[in-house]
Amino acid sequence: MDKSLQIFGIRAIQEALENEQTLDKVWIQQGIKSPLLRQLEQALRNKGVTISFVPKEKFNSSRHENHQGVMARISPVATHSLEDILDMGFGNEPPFLLLLDHITDPHNLGAILRTAAATGVHCVVLPNSGSAPLNGTTVKTSAGAIFEVPIAKVNHLKDAVFLLQDHDIPLVGLDEKATDIAYKTDLSGPIAMVMGSEEKGIHPSLLKLLNTCVQLPMVSKVASLNVSVATGLILYEAIRQRHHRLDQ
Repeated sequence: MDKSLQIFGIRAIQEALENEQTLDKVWIQQGIKSPLLRQLEQALRNKGVTISFVPKEKFNSSRHENHQGVMARISPVATHSLEDILDMGFGNEPPFLLLLDHITDPHNLGAILRTAAATGVHCVVLPNSGSAPLNGTTVKTSAGAIFEVPIAKVNHLKDAVFLLQDHDIPLVGLDEKATDIAYKTDLSGPIAMVMGSEEKGIHPSLLKLLNTCVQLPMVSKVASLNVSVATGLILYEAIRQRHHRLDQ
């Protein structure tokens, strides 16, 4: 079975089911009496999903996953054209997008997608190469949020930058070398946040195309924050400003 199409755990499979994802088949470990697993089993039967009850040895190759006695094979996670996302518009809300430059750890990508969904990001943009795969680990770490926030793939993030600028959406990068502080920068209007990898940050060729860069203030001398933590902080600062603007 292609591991890139496997998801593990009750919550991840429930989220896939609730978000109308195509579950090709589900495997449940024999002998488990979990009430939550029984509820999931009933929901799968209601949807007509094929279920196989298998011995625990079936999960041996997945022993590093917190599978909770259940795994599923799903169709690949759907991605979208950024042009189509922009053409659809964002209703009465100012555009709120997130570009990820070489986030290669699926756990970080999953955590970022979870925060993106929680903060109402309209679209997460990834390059076709150089990013973590949208696999079972990413699905599980996102706690199902991967099915809630639209994901756009582009050949290169520069393509996304030029397209967003054509739509008058400013791009703001989070960069530890920036002079402007995020909390003193207006993030309440149309915006596309850009995050780079922990190791190298935003690529210099991309960095120079952005409208501005900001940093998160650091009190201690710690080198940097985990990228998923930093993304959460900047996204929540953006929605704090947005809510404050609406309240005025």
